[in-house]
Amino acid sequence: MKTMRRPSHGFTLVELLVALTVMAVLTVMAWRGVDGIVHARDAADAQLQRSLRLNTAVAQWDRDLLMLFDTPAVPPLSYDGARLRLVRRVDAGANGGPGVQLVVWARRGTQWTRWAGPVVTRAAELQDSWLRSQQPEADAAAALVLLDGVSDLQIQFFRDNAWSNPQSSGDAGAAAGSGDGAARQESSLYGVRLVLAFGAQRLTRDLALALQQP
Repeated sequence: MKTMRRPSHGFTLVELLVALTVMAVLTVMAWRGVDGIVHARDAADAQLQRSLRLNTAVAQWDRDLLMLFDTPAVPPLSYDGARLRLVRRVDAGANGGPGVQLVVWARRGTQWTRWAGPVVTRAAELQDSWLRSQQPEADAAAALVLLDGVSDLQIQFFRDNAWSNPQSSGDAGAAAGSGDGAARQESSLYGVRLVLAFGAQRLTRDLALALQQP
């Protein structure tokens, strides 16, 4: 007696096409999900790096202004609408002793830069550093880019119980031989306001000053 065998059934061409279509759709969806995760991670990393650079730049800005040093050789703090120059005290210079240093903060296009002169101990050396800072080619070559993507930068001084434009306040006191008529001696200055803009985002930083005496 012969045993009846059941015919073996395989997948039809239509079933294979449907399965492949489903697998392709799932693959595309999975790829889009992974791609979205990668883009989100890259955006988060870029935002983190921007925040770290911003914090570093603002912290350096604060340190420079908090070490502001009053000297008759050049204006201790001045702003000409493009560059803010300040004289800061440095506790240990190249010779190991205290000295002073001229620092220039400027915005160039979308970059916020900082230029620092040598640490000096003589008035003539400080005046030479001041003159050098007015040479755009030397200034730009040695300036350190601390922040990029800046769309606007504003600086205000607090004096006479009000915030005002630095170029319209202060006693005319440009250092002799500096050649900078816009620089002013800010002997009664009590605070500096920094406003940084990154597109629609804005950061305002107010800092109280205390000029250190020689």
